[in-house]
Amino acid sequence: MKISREWLQTYFDTPLPAADELARALTFHAFEIDGLEKHQEDDVLDVKVTPNRGHDCLCHLGIAREISAILSMTLSDDTMSRFHLDIAASRAALKIGHAPHIIVKKDAPSCSRFLAAHMKGVKVGPSPEWLVKRLAAIGQRSINTIVDATNYAMFSTGQPLHAFDARTLGSGDSFIVGPRMARAGETLVALDGKTYALSPERMVIAGGATDAVLGIAGVKGGKDSGVTDTTTDIIIEAATFDGVSVRKSARALELRTDASQRFEQQLSPVLTERGLLACIELIRDMAGGELVGTAEASAAPEPARTIVTSAASVKRLLGMAVTSDDVGHVLTRLGFDYAREGERFSVQIPPERIDLTIEEDMIEEIGRIVGYDAAPSSELPPLPQKETPNRTFAAAETLRQRYAAQGFSEVYTSVFAEKGDRAVLNKVGGDRPFLRTSLVPGLEAAWKRNAEVKEILGPDDLQLFEIGTVWKGDKELMMVATATKKGVEEKLLGEAVSGDAAYVDDMFPQVKKYEPFSRYPFIVRDIALWVPAGTDPASVLGLIREHAGDLLVRSYQFDSFTKGERTSYAFRLVFQSFDRTLFDEDANSRMASVVAAVTTRGYEVR
Repeated sequence: MKISREWLQTYFDTPLPAADELARALTFHAFEIDGLEKHQEDDVLDVKVTPNRGHDCLCHLGIAREISAILSMTLSDDTMSRFHLDIAASRAALKIGHAPHIIVKKDAPSCSRFLAAHMKGVKVGPSPEWLVKRLAAIGQRSINTIVDATNYAMFSTGQPLHAFDARTLGSGDSFIVGPRMARAGETLVALDGKTYALSPERMVIAGGATDAVLGIAGVKGGKDSGVTDTTTDIIIEAATFDGVSVRKSARALELRTDASQRFEQQLSPVLTERGLLACIELIRDMAGGELVGTAEASAAPEPARTIVTSAASVKRLLGMAVTSDDVGHVLTRLGFDYAREGERFSVQIPPERIDLTIEEDMIEEIGRIVGYDAAPSSELPPLPQKETPNRTFAAAETLRQRYAAQGFSEVYTSVFAEKGDRAVLNKVGGDRPFLRTSLVPGLEAAWKRNAEVKEILGPDDLQLFEIGTVWKGDKELMMVATATKKGVEEKLLGEAVSGDAAYVDDMFPQVKKYEPFSRYPFIVRDIALWVPAGTDPASVLGLIREHAGDLLVRSYQFDSFTKGERTSYAFRLVFQSFDRTLFDEDANSRMASVVAAVTTRGYEVR
């Protein structure tokens, strides 16, 4: 969502911080910022609104509210009065019920609310420069005063709107409009000039004496009912459509619009009045005209929602040491009405915040405004039991290393086959509807394909292997198969490891534990010792490791020879730190400890 800083400023009386500070505030408390760019004198933020907030924050007012809460900046009195009207005041301002000449036929269950406002005497023309610039800043093209007003109101409030030329909905002072499902064979020439074939699954806006299709509900209007330079009377639609229905229509018709993107997020019915009021005010200012009245068809309003929470709940869930006063302060910054009884807060949820349904939602809301950096960090507890390597994984990794060392290349073939013991319920393709019972067919095919170009590949003796699952009867088996000039051989994974299943258990001490490596350079030291002939080199290396200290990250024997009754062992020691660059003194002091230890044991350093 492109957000204009200049546009945002209209919601505040006090100056906003610089664009980069706004971006930082939103990033740490609300949404990521995908980009920050200049548009003439304006700064434009590309805000990555998360899906759970698409219903109220895909608009400038929603982002302004976030900025208000995060930075404790008060919204202007004008903003509060225009967008926080009570139900009675908003209905009076829109003259809802004062338009008996408009018949709203709501014949679609996927529409919960439909408002149709009639304005007459408007003058269609070019929009003022300030509006053209603001729309351009967020990548929108100016059309005319009426269309621009509907777009500006949508990008301000989040409520999509559409204006029809009233002449296409009726004659004189009688108009018919409303949502219904499309009929088989109906088509629509949309505002983009393209013709769309409609099916009974698509919800449309229809009207007029012939009940003709005027637009695709929540997606795009029709060309024939659009506003033109000769339009003087308009019907403005503001509705609440089911998000799933709109998404299916947009996807099926390959027609995703700014309006459909917002409806897909499931908007609150309260936005219809807010968006319609904003649109009507703009049209009055730019194109004149008179609001005759608004007709309505709505389902029963949703009941008010209340969530009870406390500072103790915030601390329990997030670990933040917040007080009750902190909670009250955050709720005030968010613009939530609440009642406090002791340490408990009963919060009235604004109808447009449909993401807040349970106490945990409210706790998360409080936590993000306070800032998650206030939550204490702690280490994860140790595992309750010793780590046990997975037997199958350990065996497979051992085989991979073994075959790779012998020059084999690993391949992965399809698990689907033409025949088998298990049919696939959701078939990927009609030619292979079963799960494989063997690796052999797939590996044979892979070997033949590679053998055809072995001269290009290089090796004269092509060798492949595969480790994978097969399904025989009611069992899933892990198999390994090899392919060479001699043919294809397949075995159970355990048998291929050693022929003795007990060997897999013996592998566990050899399984390597992978750890991150240090960024800092290492220091290498070698030590050679004379020890009595027959001395176990592992015991000598163990003594060295014991006294080399915690900076020793690797050690191994690289040479030995026997002379008379003595044997010489040579060991390489690698020292490294995870938090700093080592100096020679670090390695020298640890080598001195090693020399002292082996000398005490009676060994002679060469």
